[in-house]
Amino acid sequence: MTIEAFAPAKINLTLHVTGQRDDGYHRLDSLVMLTDVGDRLTVEKARETSLNVVGPMAEGVPTDRSNLVIRAAEMLGVSAKITLHKSLPAMAGIGGGSSDGAATVRALCALYDLAVPSAEILSSLGADVPVCMEPELVRMRGIGDEIDRLDTPPDWSMILVNPRVSVSTPQVFAAMVERDNPLMSEPFPNWADFNSTVAWLSAQRNDMQEAAVEIQPVIGQVLAELNQTVGCALARMSGSGATCFAIYRTASERDAALEVLRHQNPGWWCVPTRRVGARFA
Repeated sequence: MTIEAFAPAKINLTLHVTGQRDDGYHRLDSLVMLTDVGDRLTVEKARETSLNVVGPMAEGVPTDRSNLVIRAAEMLGVSAKITLHKSLPAMAGIGGGSSDGAATVRALCALYDLAVPSAEILSSLGADVPVCMEPELVRMRGIGDEIDRLDTPPDWSMILVNPRVSVSTPQVFAAMVERDNPLMSEPFPNWADFNSTVAWLSAQRNDMQEAAVEIQPVIGQVLAELNQTVGCALARMSGSGATCFAIYRTASERDAALEVLRHQNPGWWCVPTRRVGARFA
């Protein structure tokens, strides 16, 4: 029997860094949604675990236990033949590796009829793994292990752009001047109301964005070009970068902007996206 699972890209609509614990981990307050672009993997039972990586973003992806896919199988105590079709860029701030690990957990639990581990156990794989299990709009706090489900994510027309550069999360944290910042503003808006939600989001932050732009100035160029497109309601970096997202009121505005971006920057990874919806499996 073969089980398939989708590993959706994660977008940090906000990312507030609110402090640092004694063990060095940073405390976060983030609004997160999963999208309908991502990686896909298949698993089948085997005597030993193996990982084969294919797809347009396969180059350089490790196949040893440095990959969360392998460590997810180890954590569950099972073995499998795993094929990962890699469509998301690595080290891109959209949780690709964490989402792959989460999808592996879902697939192997289905294959072996296991209970899905708790968020606390999942966070031992990586801080973003628990949130990559959640198709809802969520508030992620702590070091990623505190998950509050808020609502069905808004069905916005969006663009993801990565200028094909990698950004090291530890390097971004090291470059940050201030690590003790305010939480997200409350009360939250009515997520179904486009105008009030965008206004609320615009008043929030990604506290890692400034440091990431200093390390990779092209991120600033991506944000500037997104903001110049017709209909862009909000452009912001996701995670520690370098991927940025933009929100549009209509699909036609989004598609026109996408055409301009692809024409002007043929080397960039530019894809349309929406909430994950029914593709989350």
